[in-house]
Amino acid sequence: MDALIMGSSGDIGAATAKNLAEKGWSLYLHYNKNKARIQDLYEELTQKYPHQDFIPVQYDMEKDHVEKLVSQIFGLDAIIFAQGNTYYKLLVDMDERELDSLWQIHIKQPILILKELQDKLAQKHHGRIVFIGSIYGKIGSAMEVVYSTVKGAMSSFADAYAKEVASLGISVNVVAPGAVDTKMNNEFSSEELEKVKEEIPADRLASSTEIADLVAYLVQIKSNYLTGQTIYFAGGWLL
Repeated sequence: MDALIMGSSGDIGAATAKNLAEKGWSLYLHYNKNKARIQDLYEELTQKYPHQDFIPVQYDMEKDHVEKLVSQIFGLDAIIFAQGNTYYKLLVDMDERELDSLWQIHIKQPILILKELQDKLAQKHHGRIVFIGSIYGKIGSAMEVVYSTVKGAMSSFADAYAKEVASLGISVNVVAPGAVDTKMNNEFSSEELEKVKEEIPADRLASSTEIADLVAYLVQIKSNYLTGQTIYFAGGWLL
């Protein structure tokens, strides 16, 4: 089984790669700028699982043409879209470049990639697509208005696309975390994160490995009847 993990250099992407590798998957490890982290991940996985293939794939989702990515992909059973970026500021302070970046990385590029790779996913009649969304796609967040918008669009896309490809054996789902202990939240102080934690009924932030466990379930072959869903993984926070 072969999976493409977009954003493998991020915390959730790397955790997902380790989880799937342990289960016997060969992986395309996408990154943009963080080559050092991908190299470390590649070396760790190849040492632990020498009979599986791990292929680093460099691709800039803001600048490169989709053909650069898809030309490097051969057999494919699953795609996990774990890439992401955000800008924490008021809408009136965002510039057009930042708007375009969020749209490109979260929505336009995944759609273009899926257009090109759908046939590969359908070949064995058990293709799997999982997006890492956000609880803000449902409830919205001040200071992250555009981020909330594209994450909501991600769920809408998955809902519609799941209907279109179900007969091909392809499932499409979104895992939408709440507060997660990742590098993306490093811009917040420990005091700010503690205040968020106090609002979460589970009394803690989620971990990347927990999200990876859920992704691993969604990409297994027997999960195909679960499709078109956004699963909110938030410890009861803001729901």
